[in-house]
Amino acid sequence: MNANKKSNFIRQALLLGLFSTLGPFTIDMYLPAFPEIVEQLGSSASLVQFSLTACLLGLGIGQLVMGSLSDVYGRRIPLLISMAFYVASSLACAFSPNIVLLILFRFIQGVAASAGIVISRAIVRDLYSGHELTRFFSLLLLVGNLGPLVAPVAGSGVLSVTSWIGVFIFLAVLGIYLLSVTKWSLKETLPVDRRSPSNFGQQLRNYGSLLRDRQFVGYMLAQGIMIAGVFAYVSGTPFIYQNIYGVSPTVFALLFGSNGVSLIIGSQIVGRLAHRVSERSLLLFGLCLALLASIIVVVVTLVQGPLFMLVIPLFIFVASIGITSTAAFPLAMESQANQAGSAAALLGVIPFLLGAVVAPLVGIAGEDTAVPLGIIILITSIAAMLAYFLLVRRGTSAPKLNTVGQKAV
Repeated sequence: MNANKKSNFIRQALLLGLFSTLGPFTIDMYLPAFPEIVEQLGSSASLVQFSLTACLLGLGIGQLVMGSLSDVYGRRIPLLISMAFYVASSLACAFSPNIVLLILFRFIQGVAASAGIVISRAIVRDLYSGHELTRFFSLLLLVGNLGPLVAPVAGSGVLSVTSWIGVFIFLAVLGIYLLSVTKWSLKETLPVDRRSPSNFGQQLRNYGSLLRDRQFVGYMLAQGIMIAGVFAYVSGTPFIYQNIYGVSPTVFALLFGSNGVSLIIGSQIVGRLAHRVSERSLLLFGLCLALLASIIVVVVTLVQGPLFMLVIPLFIFVASIGITSTAAFPLAMESQANQAGSAAALLGVIPFLLGAVVAPLVGIAGEDTAVPLGIIILITSIAAMLAYFLLVRRGTSAPKLNTVGQKAV
């Protein structure tokens, strides 16, 4: 890759990575404020956790809508409108007088944020394919995964000078910045002749054809179920670290943010090895690593081991998500050039829908035990492994991706 192409490669990754960080910031920034929100809104821990569930539902459902709209109207217009809604909903969250309205506005905020996630990934498929798609996606994740690293620390920093309200005002400012980026820096990447017809029935048929594709569904589930395990971690660790192990909000933010490093490590392993090791082999390695780490987490939670014995396998578990996500995405997207928005939407919606289901289950046994977290991530690891072997390995062999972006014969 020559210097000019490499420079453009990096610039595009930085630009699109900004939109990828919107999801982690929307999810993670207010996590250190959970105990404060419970107190100030006179709510319960489970209801505050449900505000996270509402956001995850919005992020999931919104991707289905935004993915289809971006296939019909191009990438820029749906993104512009969504960023405007994101700003408005963030401000509404900041001034919510009760937990019910906070839950409602968090759902709307999630729907608006979903456009940044799904459309940025559709743009990647518009621009690249083959091993270049894998390499670019790993670079995109390098930028996007800074979100989980920075968001809780930023949230803790905001909370040190103001209340949880300031967190949502910060998100509104972030939305204004991304709105300006969309308006002035983002070019349209989907030509008119490649857009889907503005027909609701056709959009449903696009989703139907994707769901009948055994290989696509296998990769989608393997990736989605694994990421759902991370949402269990996201929902449970604010209470596990702070209530059970007694760490401060600042220490929690550092522990939580360290997993952004593990995501980066996992994604970059795939990017570095893409030319030498097949994406399917890397995906299987990530699934095996996740299973091993989740078994250790279960053991540690059952014997109530010290904090470091829990943090280390969770770090490894999250790193395995970086591996599986980076490997599964190009495998699933390679043959979806004409419906990249819809395909990216399905790849994005499954993790959030499954995450919305598992997130509240972490607190089902109360705030004084970490055992449900261990059990849930073990179940997700096993389920993802089954999806891979039953749908991918038993199906037609996936083509090896080559360096020029074509399927190898």
